[in-house]
Amino acid sequence: MAPAVSAKSDERSQNLLLWLVAIGFFMETLDSTIVNTALPGMAKSLGESPLYMQSVVIAYSLTIALLIPSSGWITDRFGTKKVYLGAILVFTLGSLCCAFSQSLPQLVLSRVLQGAGGALLLPVGRLAVLRAFPADKFLQAISFVTIPGLIGPLIGPTLGGWLVEYASWHWIFLINIPVGLVGCWATYKLMPDIRGAKASRFDISGYVLLAFSMVSISFGMEGLAELGLRPGLVMILLVFGLASLAAYWLHAGRTESPLFSLNLFKIGTYNIGLLGNLFARIGSGAMPFLLPLLLQVGLGYSPSYAGMMMIPMAVAGILAKRFATPLITRAGYRNMLVGNTLLVGLTMASFALMSESQPMWLRLVQLFFFGWVNSLQFTAMNTLTLKDLGSEYASSGNSLYSMMQMLAMSLAVAAAGAMLTGFSDQFGTADHAALRTFQWTFICMGVITFSSAAIFWQVPEGERKKEPIPQSEPSLH
Repeated sequence: MAPAVSAKSDERSQNLLLWLVAIGFFMETLDSTIVNTALPGMAKSLGESPLYMQSVVIAYSLTIALLIPSSGWITDRFGTKKVYLGAILVFTLGSLCCAFSQSLPQLVLSRVLQGAGGALLLPVGRLAVLRAFPADKFLQAISFVTIPGLIGPLIGPTLGGWLVEYASWHWIFLINIPVGLVGCWATYKLMPDIRGAKASRFDISGYVLLAFSMVSISFGMEGLAELGLRPGLVMILLVFGLASLAAYWLHAGRTESPLFSLNLFKIGTYNIGLLGNLFARIGSGAMPFLLPLLLQVGLGYSPSYAGMMMIPMAVAGILAKRFATPLITRAGYRNMLVGNTLLVGLTMASFALMSESQPMWLRLVQLFFFGWVNSLQFTAMNTLTLKDLGSEYASSGNSLYSMMQMLAMSLAVAAAGAMLTGFSDQFGTADHAALRTFQWTFICMGVITFSSAAIFWQVPEGERKKEPIPQSEPSLH
């Protein structure tokens, strides 16, 4: 009888662990999407222009990108329980600081603190599940954990718009406090304290070079918009960022245990997938930031309306997932990605046609179709990038890919902000000029997405679907 009781106890502990990790993931994805709809309300409260609020989004995603490479080493060194508990505490503290911010710089710094906690929630939770479940149950377990990655974006924009309109923007951060406290208690009680056999030496030199590169390039692009830096200083930041990236490449080639092995880039599909992801997401990754701004600033709708308009995209994204596999199997990766990339870019550019006189049904169809093709794009890019890694490079390859996703989100919002600033300077600040600013920004972001089709054209013919570990989607997601 004792073994049966023990088996039931282990199964219960595993189920509770799944719920704990899923809730942590939900907190992170909800906060990635809930802010976008609230940006105009925040800008009004803080005395800023709504077109210059992109740093609130960039600070969060860039911080996550910076910390992802160190998440595995930190977990092996300190254990899943301490790190996950610390991540929730930092995330909750960051949320509290965001809620009480009195200026834009304070809010940005608070978002950095919040991102530092959010950066560890998913990787550490995924690692705990990996080590707590046998191989034959891992796929089912991790699929359960990724469900909140779809639910968070479904309710995040609507909840954010509703809170801004009927309460205040501070509540989009305050709602994290009770959830975070419950999460801390549950982590202390339920999270197993799992560590690696021996924490390997961390490549601190490579990490510094890579981090400096990401920060410099992001600040350089951000300097064109919100920071108002002179072109000469922007150019210096961009050159330093690219030089640091080149230095990392040389460093990794002569280091025994680099942060990311250069052998990863000998895998053809991984190379294409990584680069294609970067350039495709620089376009599409700006949509969760741009669309709520267009609806509120360009067309004058309420925050709650703008939030509800994001629901068709999220629903379409969920529904499209089940069709991705047969489409890739039938068309192959190259045809699927090239054709779908062009559709994504074209749909993004079509948002330039949005106006107050546009029929509601047409607007809903437009948003639904974008959510559909964008979801297919993410699924196809994910599987292409990871399918040929093998067990030797699965961990580091997935870590680099996750970092690239978050970096692309940061660059996407920075690029969109720079275009909004540039077109705003050109067209002026009158009501009709604001709409023209958004129209040309959407066209340009669509063209950027178009460019990534040339990268996906390099996929060898005949590549077909191979099931990877399910991946989470940030942001629009």
